[in-house]
Amino acid sequence: MPPNLGIDDSLLEKARRIGKLRTKNETVTVALEEFIQRRRQRQLLKSLGTFDFRKDWDHKKDRRDREPRR
Repeated sequence: MPPNLGIDDSLLEKARRIGKLRTKNETVTVALEEFIQRRRQRQLLKSLGTFDFRKDWDHKKDRRDREPRR
């Protein structure tokens, strides 16, 4: 038996039209998949943490050094 959810009909209809989906069930499924994907991306970014840039790094010099000599 499918769950009985109290979803705002106008919100569901707007999502269905924007997503160019045919049914409410398809709309909810796609919305949940996208929600899960975004949360996983957020967790991944959070787990990577941050890093400090070298203050003495010269990106222009680094680029010149990597370019092939003519």
